Amino acid sequence: MTKSLNRIVIYSLLLLACAVYLVPLLVMLLTSFKTPDAIRTGNLLSLPDVFTVIGWVKAWAVVDGYFWNSVKIAIPAVLISTALGALNGYVLSMWRFRGSQLFFGMLLLGCFLPFQVVLLPASFTLGNLGLANTTAGLVLVHVVYGLAFTTLFFRNFYVSVPDALVRAARLDGAGFFTIFGRILLPMSVPTIMVCLIWQFTQIWNDFLFGVVFASGETQPITVALNNLVNTSTGVKEYNVDMAAAMIAGLPTLLVYVFAGKYFLRGLTAGAVKG
Repeated sequence: MTKSLNRIVIYSLLLLACAVYLVPLLVMLLTSFKTPDAIRTGNLLSLPDVFTVIGWVKAWAVVDGYFWNSVKIAIPAVLISTALGALNGYVLSMWRFRGSQLFFGMLLLGCFLPFQVVLLPASFTLGNLGLANTTAGLVLVHVVYGLAFTTLFFRNFYVSVPDALVRAARLDGAGFFTIFGRILLPMSVPTIMVCLIWQFTQIWNDFLFGVVFASGETQPITVALNNLVNTSTGVKEYNVDMAAAMIAGLPTLLVYVFAGKYFLRGLTAGAVKG
């Protein structure tokens, strides 16, 4: 009886927490399908009298180009930072050199540096490289900033791989890239998924780098959403704002829905040894 009561209490609290967390999302979704008049006169949680997608159409017309800017920034930055992180983690765990631990410790400092610290050095570097206010410049910034995290994830996974496996491969004549590409990389799928999800979420949701290192037509969707919400000409169309917010958040939501199970599995990989 006590166990059943405890379970009921736990599930009730979980459902309550879930409801509180999902209420803002529900309000956004319902508002996006309402007309401006219905929003002003109705309840936030009330269903629309007439469902309309005009808010979504207007929102997409505003953020269309910026949405694809975010795609152009996120996909190459995620792939490059994940690939380099895998290679760094492999070297730091399997091919250690003099000072490798110091190098790894210094690299980890990047995990604790706030975005604001790197704004001026990154601006100076992008200016000298001729990449200021370009998509390639934002890709470079996100790759460099995310490299510390991806290296940490892969290094922690690779140190849990038995050393005997790598030594046996070396005795069989396998070289640096053969061991990496044919033995370790196929084992790294959970960690690869963690890096892909982590980096995609960080890059897609980034606002600070986007507003500082991009301008005009090169800005990501987060900056466009901020500009839309804070621009008021006449009657405020909250349905358009909510629809734009849903469009901006949909990619990361879909990533977690379809790949979220790999995230926890990958985070716990390598937790026993290291």
